[in-house]
Amino acid sequence: MKTIKAVLFDLDGVLVNMPDAHYTALNQALGLFGARIEEDEHHNHFNGLPSRKKIAELENTGRLPKGLIEFINNIKQQYTKDLIPQYCPPDYSKIILLRHLKEAGIKIACCSNSIQETLHAMLKSALLFNQFDLIIGNDEVSQAKPDPEMYTLAMSRLNVTPQETLIIEDSPHGIEAAKASGAFVYEVRGVDDVNLSLFKDILNYE
Repeated sequence: MKTIKAVLFDLDGVLVNMPDAHYTALNQALGLFGARIEEDEHHNHFNGLPSRKKIAELENTGRLPKGLIEFINNIKQQYTKDLIPQYCPPDYSKIILLRHLKEAGIKIACCSNSIQETLHAMLKSALLFNQFDLIIGNDEVSQAKPDPEMYTLAMSRLNVTPQETLIIEDSPHGIEAAKASGAFVYEVRGVDDVNLSLFKDILNYE
C-alpha cells in the first residue's frame, strides 16, 4: 500500500449514508404504479445499481408496465433531491480524511452510480464536493457499475495505474466493478468504516 497514488471512493454507503434514501425515493416513485422493492431485495441484489437498471429489471420481470423507465426515474430523482439534506449532513470525519489524503500527495476521486446532478448535490450537502480531484457519475460513462469503466476512466484521467490505485466500495455491484478494474480494493460495511485508521498503511500511520 506504500505505492498508492490515488484513492477512488464510491459515494453511497461509503462517504454518505444514502442507500436507504435511494431505496425510499425509488419505492415512493414505484408506489405510484403499485410496485415495490422489498428490503431484502434492496440489500441483496438492487443496492448499488443505477435506478434505470432497477426499474428496467422490474419491467422485464412483469412487476411494472413497459415504457415507464424514464418517467419513474425522473420522479425518483426528484424524491431523492428532497431527501439529500436529511441523509447527507456535513461529516467532518470524512472532510478530515480527504484533507489528510490530499496533504499526503494522494489523488482522490469519487465514482458513483448516481447521475452527475444528484452526485454533486450529495457531495455539496456533505461539504465534500471541493475535496476531490475528480468526480464521475454514471451518466459520464457508457456502462455503469458493475462494469469497471467508471474506475478505469478515473485512473486514466488521474494518470495512475491499477497497481497505484485503491478503491473503497461497499455494495456487491460496486465491489465487482472495483475488482474488475485491477486496482486494490477495500470492502467496507458502511460509512462508519471509512475513517483515517482505514488508511494508516498508505498514510504511514502507526
